Amino acid sequence: MPTYTYRAATSSGLIVRNRVEAASKQTLVKVLKENDLMPITIEQVAYSAKKKKTKKKNIKDIEEIMKNVNTTQINNKRMASTKEKINLYFARTEKITSRDLVIFTQNFYVLKKANFNNIHALKTIIDSTENITFKGIIEDILAGVEAGENMYTTMEYYSDVFPYIYVNMIKVGELSGSLTNSLEQAVKYLDSSESLNKKIRGILIPNIAQFALLLILLFVGTIVAIPAIQNVYASFGSNATLPAVTLWFQGVVNWLVAYWYIPTLIVGAIIGAIVFYINTPKGKYDFDYFKYKMPIFGQLIFALDFSRFMKAMLLNLNNGMRIQEAIEVSKNVVQNYVMLSIIETSINNIIIGDSWIEPFEKSGLTGAMQTEMLKIGMQTDLPEMMTKLVEYMEIDIDNIMQKIMKVLPEVVYLIVGVVLIFFVLVVLAPCIEVYMGGWLFDAAGV
Repeated sequence: MPTYTYRAATSSGLIVRNRVEAASKQTLVKVLKENDLMPITIEQVAYSAKKKKTKKKNIKDIEEIMKNVNTTQINNKRMASTKEKINLYFARTEKITSRDLVIFTQNFYVLKKANFNNIHALKTIIDSTENITFKGIIEDILAGVEAGENMYTTMEYYSDVFPYIYVNMIKVGELSGSLTNSLEQAVKYLDSSESLNKKIRGILIPNIAQFALLLILLFVGTIVAIPAIQNVYASFGSNATLPAVTLWFQGVVNWLVAYWYIPTLIVGAIIGAIVFYINTPKGKYDFDYFKYKMPIFGQLIFALDFSRFMKAMLLNLNNGMRIQEAIEVSKNVVQNYVMLSIIETSINNIIIGDSWIEPFEKSGLTGAMQTEMLKIGMQTDLPEMMTKLVEYMEIDIDNIMQKIMKVLPEVVYLIVGVVLIFFVLVVLAPCIEVYMGGWLFDAAGV
């Protein structure tokens, strides 16, 4: 764990200094702030030779150190400036965005291609990182590397910053000795994920906003406009009635308003039961299987998982691993229980002398072209054929995404259109009847 010397001001303006161990500068700043100390300078001294292996950086030890801090007083008093307070506030609250992660990965990849070692590359990136919070995390990763750990072990601790798939791509690269290639894959993964998310957000967000607005208008119109129309009919003595669908929906809304706790409990119970089931082993498996079979996105989710697994396996084969070892290491890039069960069956088949491709073929999820290419590769040159398979998968994924971008707007427009028609029938139709004035003839007995 790195060691730091710091100078900080107390709330009364006294200057204190001490030498402590901390996971990172960002962590030390946070702990000092929590103890009513305003940091002035923090300088890194060294890294501890021994590093206690816990879930990750031992923040609790730092808090114990702070309880016994030696607050040596210095005569000169200095109050923290407004600028320092502002900088400290942003240091404590700055969030890490996907852009920060993309820039970090791209820079790391470029430096590794230039034959920088991990320590040199991380130090260079730290100097150019703008996000103070992320800078502290990279310093934490650097501390682990200098202490002899792999980078992925520290990244696993920051699971809210580094996605599961990302961490395991780095893990495969470090374990296989091909970190540069893994970083290249990670860059492509982040770019493609961000591109897909932008496209989906561009379609969903405007239409979801329209859908929510229509629902609000539907309920508000039913609660406010419909009773007002009924009052108009009654005040003129008209026997005209509202459309049947309007009266039915008004009854539903009135019931929901009067007994709101009943549907709330029902919905809460259903959601709780689903969450509980998904957290069981069988429920997790069934939910992951549904992901692969779900409408619109299922095919894409499987293709992405299968492609990542094939890329990781190709990476390991090119580094001289045997097939079984390559599969064992590559399975770390997959999180879906269905895919993992297929991979585990493949490993078992290798052990008993059967084909490792057979479980993928029998799963009904992998395409005939993909399994056939793997079979041909086993008879000729597997790494070369897997390279072609990865290229084929990239084209296939692009085609699937194009289909989704065509189908998704149509589905969303259909849902919004149904709600809009229902809104017209329930709310607008009675309003139009009032405007047209036909009910006045009924009120006059004509």
